[in-house]
Amino acid sequence: MAILKALSLASTSAVLIIGGIGKIAKAEISNPAPLFKYVDTYSTKISANNDIADIYFPKSLGNKIGKRSFPIALLLQGANVDKSNYSNFARIVASYGFVVVVPNHQVNRPKVGTGLFADTSQIEAVLAQMKLENKNPNSPVTNIINTEKLGLLGHSLGGAVGLSAIANLCLPFLCQGSFSRPRELLAGAFFGANLRNQTTQKFIPINNSNIKVALLQGTIDSIALPFRAQATYEQIQDPPKTLINILGANHYGITNTNNPTGAKADKNVPILDQNTSIETIGRWSGLFLRATILNDKFALNYIYSTGDSLDTNVTVTNQTKKYTKEFSPANNCSPLFR
Repeated sequence: MAILKALSLASTSAVLIIGGIGKIAKAEISNPAPLFKYVDTYSTKISANNDIADIYFPKSLGNKIGKRSFPIALLLQGANVDKSNYSNFARIVASYGFVVVVPNHQVNRPKVGTGLFADTSQIEAVLAQMKLENKNPNSPVTNIINTEKLGLLGHSLGGAVGLSAIANLCLPFLCQGSFSRPRELLAGAFFGANLRNQTTQKFIPINNSNIKVALLQGTIDSIALPFRAQATYEQIQDPPKTLINILGANHYGITNTNNPTGAKADKNVPILDQNTSIETIGRWSGLFLRATILNDKFALNYIYSTGDSLDTNVTVTNQTKKYTKEFSPANNCSPLFR
């Protein structure tokens, strides 16, 4: 098998890359295990828009969580990808200590008709619903949700919606009416996503106001092309920011099966085993949210330091600080970066 990690390292433009060489393989045991072995699920209706959503949440043995509370992670779906296709991924993220909400947002859009299309209105709708769920004594997640902390997850179109929300933008097709970024929004991790003007194809600056962002990208994605993830990464204004390339994954490395029914097909056959791909994307997404929302030191170390060398299925680009350009007193033509 080709040494994809070595090739990716050779071709990646990076601010900081830490890593080694390895073949595509299943995640090694040196990668961190989830915090919670058991994850439960139920479905509910989002009152504000009537979306049906699946909720995934950590469950301790004997159903006793104690005094723990878990941030919300809203997963914004890809175009015409049913919520059921994300169940394996959602369970993995939940196992790292999150209440993961996966709605089906069916709407009618001009020129394209009715379909499953994420948009920014879901963010406030889900926040409001989870506050209700947290107070409802009959809800499976009563009193275990930290409703003051929200992370976004997204796939394809849903990732573009999440990026636009973090940039506090209301863009055509991604936003209906108006949008204001909620204070609870702290981070986002998006797979197979980029943000660009659909008319000019120019990439849109993402003024993320210190909201942390990770882009996860399959290296053989024929729908959301890898160079677009790199270009979007460069448009994220405030670090820390992360670009995680999943070696041998295509556009549907996050879904239970490749090319789910109803969605646009990726012509490239994935090289990376589907279950390994889901586990890899879920683990990096969950740990990224732990690092950035909960300031988990172990997760921070994994995302920004050790994870690339431990996981043979990824290459990672990180920028943790802003670069400021100054001029040396001795030679005002020599830029210094720090």
